[in-house]
Amino acid sequence: MPSLILASSSPRRRELLASLGIEFTIFKPDVDESQFPGEPPLAYVRRLSQQKAAAVAAQLPAPSTVLAADTIVILAADTLGIDDTGEILGKPVDADDARYMLRRLRGRTHQVYTAITLRVQPLESGVSPSSTTTLTRTDVTMRNYTDAEIEAYIATGDPFDKAGSYAIQHEGFHPVERIDGSYTNVVGLPLETVQAMLADIGWPDVKQVR
Repeated sequence: MPSLILASSSPRRRELLASLGIEFTIFKPDVDESQFPGEPPLAYVRRLSQQKAAAVAAQLPAPSTVLAADTIVILAADTLGIDDTGEILGKPVDADDARYMLRRLRGRTHQVYTAITLRVQPLESGVSPSSTTTLTRTDVTMRNYTDAEIEAYIATGDPFDKAGSYAIQHEGFHPVERIDGSYTNVVGLPLETVQAMLADIGWPDVKQVR
């Protein structure tokens, strides 16, 4: 079995993948993460995960298996048609941006999508790699936290490397009231999806995490 490569430098993804009890190597992808003009959010997150997997695979000797992921937070007026009309809330550029996002999310339901691409580079020369991309969605409803809680959370510095300016697992802020779907998806890597994708290619000894 070829080695498993995690195409991500995210400490949260590293910890989540490690919880499956499998060995892997980290390789940070070098890709432009800009959204194309007019590109729908779901097409964007799929493309990024595919580009990250391809960029890392191109720098590795065969055989290898590359797991790449990209997560976005989408806020829409409703849950219909978000592929075309949803607004992506990325990582905040500063405290004002984080404050703006957290206020917009407060008391509302939004969607978290993670696209995972699993790319297998075969040993045989001249054989094309196989690549599968799967999209996982979780609906997240935020609690009605106060402005003072927002300010205290921003002061911790935690929002600044998080899509949507929050971490569901933050022990002090606890921004989420409820979710419908995968908890680990909101953290950054839906383990249920990873387990299924690795099982499909016959990856051995994957721990079942619930």
